[in-house]
Amino acid sequence: MRKAGELYHSPDAPEGEDLGPEFWANAKIVHPPSKSVHLRLDQEVFDFFYAEADGKGHVTKMQNVLKAYAKAQSKA
Repeated sequence: MRKAGELYHSPDAPEGEDLGPEFWANAKIVHPPSKSVHLRLDQEVFDFFYAEADGKGHVTKMQNVLKAYAKAQSKA
């Protein structure tokens, strides 16, 4: 929908259903196990991974390549 430009949030949209106290009684705060960082990439690198992933999952592909490289370097 994003590619087609069809994403829109209406300020008049109805609120979602109330989850109730039973749901929140068992809710837990979960912190992500890793840090989130911002990385500046050359345009050609970004374009390569974006095209490889057909626009979806490109960041995960980049992370997997970097993880494999780090693992290979730690064995050397």
